Amino acid sequence: MENNRRNFLKTAGATGLGLFAANPFVAYANTPEEWAQVREQADRKRVQKFNMSGYAAPKLDVVRVGFIGLGNRGMGAVERLNKIEGVEIKALCDLRSEKTAAAKKLVEASGHRSQTYDSSPEIWKKLAERTDLDLVYILTPWAFHTPMAVFSMEHGKHVCVEVPAAKTIEEAWQLVDTSERTRKHCMMVENCCYDFSELLTLNLARNGFFGEIIHGEAAYIHNLQTHVFSKTHFYQLWELQEMFQRKGNLYPTHGLGPICQVMDINRGDKMEYLTSMSSSDFVLGNLAKELAAKDDFYKPYVGKSYNGNMSTTTIKTQKGRTIMVQYDVSSPRPYSRIQLVSGTKAVGLKYPEPARYSTGHEWMSAEEYKALEEKYLPPIVKKMGEIAKNVGGHGGMDFLMDWRTIDCLRNGLPLDQDVYDAALWSSIAPLSGWSVANRSNSIDVPDFTGGSWKANAPVDISMTKGGTTKAKV
Repeated sequence: MENNRRNFLKTAGATGLGLFAANPFVAYANTPEEWAQVREQADRKRVQKFNMSGYAAPKLDVVRVGFIGLGNRGMGAVERLNKIEGVEIKALCDLRSEKTAAAKKLVEASGHRSQTYDSSPEIWKKLAERTDLDLVYILTPWAFHTPMAVFSMEHGKHVCVEVPAAKTIEEAWQLVDTSERTRKHCMMVENCCYDFSELLTLNLARNGFFGEIIHGEAAYIHNLQTHVFSKTHFYQLWELQEMFQRKGNLYPTHGLGPICQVMDINRGDKMEYLTSMSSSDFVLGNLAKELAAKDDFYKPYVGKSYNGNMSTTTIKTQKGRTIMVQYDVSSPRPYSRIQLVSGTKAVGLKYPEPARYSTGHEWMSAEEYKALEEKYLPPIVKKMGEIAKNVGGHGGMDFLMDWRTIDCLRNGLPLDQDVYDAALWSSIAPLSGWSVANRSNSIDVPDFTGGSWKANAPVDISMTKGGTTKAKV
């Protein structure tokens, strides 16, 4: 029996998927048929056609970029790439003409000549079909990430796509299949991998500070109540719709990405299986009622079955390590990504801040931490850290991510995150949903690498190659 997801893909392929051309969220309804397909796709075994891990595409002296989506994240990305040498911003796309006009004004002040694409739900395809682009940067609502990424790669473009790269296991496999076949990069721009503290922890791990890694903890805990119900923050309240159409950890990647890099997941170790549990919703449904009592606009959101407030997922790796991932965007809690790395010799923790490390029963003093930081300051932070802080974007990590990506493309180097990372980290969302729907039973995590994880080299953080790109600040 074909489920809603397969029917959706057929419709999208026949008519062309455009931004909100139709309601995309109905394709992800929580039906028994959908859960059966999650299990089917999770069990899929695949022979790798071409290994994109460590793949260095031909270098590009100039990276010609087109942006799709100029909302909350989109304009920030345009501003950052506008400050990087060797970038030509040639195309700007959003449904709203005022967004493309603002972006065009910004980049033209720096000498870029950009064409705008707006007003039509399918106009983004015109951008992706251009023959004078090297990279398409996708910053739309989640439902459009995979279709846009696949279409762009099919038309000869490397892709940077915001988190999560995929919403379903089937979409994750699509990204892998397309990237390998076209030999185009598909990088999920997981900016938290470039957080200065996370980079320090990664460098410490590479230098044996933690000993053998045993356990990691990660999270995205961020009170977004006012944002998801805002009439203006998320276009057409798209994230609120996600929250009553889906269950489980909907946004695992921010916390998970850095932990996976510390553990060399997909590069020496792999995830084996996971189990997940969610609380009931004690917040969003009640808030919808309160808002609807004052404003009829919110009446359609009353009575929905919202995702639980706290989702907790535990993962076992092939080497016997464990990972805990949490997600809560509706409880009144302070922001936290819980970056914890525990090994046989030491432990590191960020959140609550400041970050700290320990090799025994007590945390290091501020002076000891400073000395450790100075000794193991990551090469990328040494080179671009202060510039990144000045440019900004989550304290500089957004700029560090974009600069590094452009520098790799210009120098013909592998990207730090590949399509297998994008697929795996994103897949935790539907896998956790399956586990929640099945009384927290375990489910196998697909091996998107087709077995190449055994020999794939860890991410190179040495900066011995590249680093030639300058910032225009």
